[in-house]
Amino acid sequence: MHDVYNGMAATELRGVVWQKSRHSNSQGSCVEFAKLPGGNVAMRNSRHPDGPALVYTPAEIEALLLGVKDGEFDHLATGG
Repeated sequence: MHDVYNGMAATELRGVVWQKSRHSNSQGSCVEFAKLPGGNVAMRNSRHPDGPALVYTPAEIEALLLGVKDGEFDHLATGG
């Protein structure tokens, strides 16, 4: 895969498999993640799949997931 960088068009990440949560709503309001060759993880807005992708290291994704599991971001949810 060519140079991967934050803000690149998600469509340039060819051959990756995008995944969204099974908890996503029917309007498609969610984010999608894709594991990249080399271990980094890309994230995109499911409503704008051709838009920019943000690229994170495995350590950054691990910190995010641990924080989510611990409830650190519950206040960001609607009604939270």
